[in-house]
Amino acid sequence: MKQNYYVTKHRSAWAVKGEGNHRSSSLHSTQGAAIQAWKPLAKQAGGELRIQGRNGQFREAYSYGNDPFPPKG
Repeated sequence: MKQNYYVTKHRSAWAVKGEGNHRSSSLHSTQGAAIQAWKPLAKQAGGELRIQGRNGQFREAYSYGNDPFPPKG
């Protein structure tokens, strides 16, 4: 099953939260550490790792799995 993860600012740390979860899965001192720790898991799950910038907007995403290009329809 495809699982998506989100890296977001959480107080003075960076949190990683699975889609649909209320609690963070892990906290990291830097955004880079959070990305490095969870990128392989998103790839294994065939999901997506979305990265939130300091301004609160999502700035990039790493997408894995069956994502046909060009999209159908």
